[in-house]
Amino acid sequence: MPNTDELWRLPAGEIAALVTRRKVSAVEVTQSALAQLAAVNAALNAVVESRPDEALARAREVDEALARGEAVGPLAGVPVTTKVNIDQAGYATTNGLKSQKDLVAQASSPVAESLRQAGAVLVGRTNTPAFSYRWFTGNQLHGATRNPHDVSLTPGGSSGGAASAVASGICALAHGTDIAGSIRYPAYACGVHGLRPSLGRVAAFNGTAAQDRVIGGQIMAVSGPIARTIGDLRLGLRAMARPDARDPWWVPAPLEGAPVEKRVALCLRPDGMDTQPEICDALLDAAARLRDAGYTVEEVDALPPLKDALAVQIMLWMGDGYEGLVQAAEREGDPGAITALAGQRELVQAAGIQDLSMALIRRAGIARAWQLFMERHPLVLLPVCAELPFEADLDLKGRESYERVWRSQLTMIALPVTGLPAISVNTGRVGKSPVGVQLVAPRFREDLCLAAGEAIEARGQAITPV
Repeated sequence: MPNTDELWRLPAGEIAALVTRRKVSAVEVTQSALAQLAAVNAALNAVVESRPDEALARAREVDEALARGEAVGPLAGVPVTTKVNIDQAGYATTNGLKSQKDLVAQASSPVAESLRQAGAVLVGRTNTPAFSYRWFTGNQLHGATRNPHDVSLTPGGSSGGAASAVASGICALAHGTDIAGSIRYPAYACGVHGLRPSLGRVAAFNGTAAQDRVIGGQIMAVSGPIARTIGDLRLGLRAMARPDARDPWWVPAPLEGAPVEKRVALCLRPDGMDTQPEICDALLDAAARLRDAGYTVEEVDALPPLKDALAVQIMLWMGDGYEGLVQAAEREGDPGAITALAGQRELVQAAGIQDLSMALIRRAGIARAWQLFMERHPLVLLPVCAELPFEADLDLKGRESYERVWRSQLTMIALPVTGLPAISVNTGRVGKSPVGVQLVAPRFREDLCLAAGEAIEARGQAITPV
């Protein structure tokens, strides 16, 4: 029987099993998580709002339902956090903005509701950069989030608070969002795992929004789980992938697909990416682990388009209503958001309806090229980033530093154009710095990413809270 003071150290799957069998109570688990939050969050600022009384009341509901013999779901009693850019009833959907500090949701988003219906105890709301624009997490409303491995490094973004919370044991599982790496990069930077699901896998909707998202957000932004074990990512995806009629993009695809050949394409430098030696070493190590698990790994020099996809992504993400985005960032006065938009001015400022139409046309061709490539290679192994995690706020240290960040993040920005699932898998550390790799699979084959991720995970060191 685990020490109840140490329950915060356990993975989500183990917590849910113990709570379901009533070996420990959901209240005990929640008390342990809240104690860890109180112990470490002041140094990290990962969680920006927590209501312990509400969390404990929810935990009691779980325990009482189990006592009545009722099923409570696959996340029974698991401490989970939600990101402040999705609606959770009774909480402000700030998205890191002073202008939204009082934008309180009346109803929960599909993700927050799905987590609750799966039995989770929502213990806090995690930080994001203003507008969720950056791979660094800080804003003028909530302040900066720090990396538990090394405070001089970014925790990643935009789900930096989520990854920091998971890495430090505040929660066993965290919700994140990803339009340009915002799940995969924070998981990489904080030394945990993160899954970007296929477009249409996890339902999305924010009732607090004045209108539906622009088309780029609709077809590229997704929600997904961040965790310390691959098994917990699987559990989190199962909980999040619940149908919800509020999202017309949701697809009723099975979570498990037909068996396929265990063939992986390894690419160290996709589209000429200037991949650092430490990252190449991590990729080669991951390839060796996969071969040991029975996978055939073939090193390739080229993949389907990524640089072309990058231009499409930026056009659809920032080019649609660009001047309005700039004005909103200037009203907010957030240096990170202003810098992120200014860096893309040359590409998107003069964009018109024809440019947006052409971007959508090009997107179809890019997605087709990737799907055809994956008929032979059902998995692709490639860098998360060209570099080890960046120093904090590197993108604000001049034009050269800004451009270095964006060049290094090619795979983060480009892959969402394809609609494919991708997973960031931690493989260890280089000094104090976490390092990891990325796996991509065909659409709605998150199960292939997860299986390969588990093979890599099983042949390395287990992740423990920092």
